[in-house]
Amino acid sequence: MASLALGVFALVTAEFLPASLLTAMATDLDVSAGAAGQAVTVTALVAAVAAPSIPLLTRRYDRKAVSLALTVLLVLSNALAAIAGSLPVLLLARVMLGIALGGFWSMAAALTMRLVPEGLFARAMSVILTGVSVATVCAAPVGAWMGELWGWRSAFVAAGAVSVLTLAAQLFTLPALPPRDNPDLRVLAELIARPGVRVALLAVLLVISGHFAGFTYIRPLMEDVTRLSVGAISAILLGYGIGGFFGNFAGGMIAERSERLAIVFGGVLIVGLAASLLLAGSSAVVTAVAVTLWGFAFGAFPVGFQTWIIRVAPDQAEGAGGLLVAAFQIAIASGAIGGGLLVDHIGALGGPAFAVVALALGTLLTLRYGPRPEHRAL
Repeated sequence: MASLALGVFALVTAEFLPASLLTAMATDLDVSAGAAGQAVTVTALVAAVAAPSIPLLTRRYDRKAVSLALTVLLVLSNALAAIAGSLPVLLLARVMLGIALGGFWSMAAALTMRLVPEGLFARAMSVILTGVSVATVCAAPVGAWMGELWGWRSAFVAAGAVSVLTLAAQLFTLPALPPRDNPDLRVLAELIARPGVRVALLAVLLVISGHFAGFTYIRPLMEDVTRLSVGAISAILLGYGIGGFFGNFAGGMIAERSERLAIVFGGVLIVGLAASLLLAGSSAVVTAVAVTLWGFAFGAFPVGFQTWIIRVAPDQAEGAGGLLVAAFQIAIASGAIGGGLLVDHIGALGGPAFAVVALALGTLLTLRYGPRPEHRAL
């Protein structure tokens, strides 16, 4: 379990770095902030394709070997990003990350289900997802701090070191995990035909696109609207990460009882926080509190959606996990694209504006059609 949590940490660290380095990357590569933000988009789009594809292409291979291969790809991605001299080279590195990200996330829930009793699944996922929480604590503030001291490339060097450590940990601690599911295109089509799966995927598209529209462009907001120093931005991003750390455990506790309520809780809170940034984003106090609580609220989403999809498709966990990750990554890309267009055309408040609308719709959908404990198929 620890090696899976470390793998999540390494992947999410690499995925989230552009959010804290966006301005420096755009300046160094001579592109706009919106263009640099597509380093997030390309990773998400590739991961969306890789998530359902990797379980199909590797269905005959031991899952430990597949995990190790994906981590090697993560190492290479960080190395290439660290030496990228142009936006196309950086995007190539992020393509490699997308493959690793989509493949790993598509198997994470299925592997967890094999390693723990069914009744402990939500709690075990919250433990593994501490990797997300710790990454959000570290990636954004440490990335911003390192970027200021030694340049944005240094943050990718550090991420590369973490990925090498992850590779060693997985090599020596993961047990042999022979393939068990046998996903194919027919199985994926059958999963999409299930009403519970379709509702879950649509909720992901709305909720996660809203979150990432706000999060990806939070640094331009703090620079251009709140007008904070780099030190203050790093401190607030640290608050976001700490909030996410505790939010992950809170989300896990709520999801044990009802994944629907966990997602609704996070969605309602973020809608209110994004609205506060629209109304009073020039206030340093409002921004600091909103960003910190935003991190706490987001912690409910990964464990909530992972639990939801496994509950509605326990017989095809890897295939359902792949579809969930694909929806997550399409949502991330949609948020980055939509937020980037709004930021480039109406300013840094475009991200929170997108977040309010998308998250409100996704939260209402989950509240109305999300799973209820008495209807779970265990």
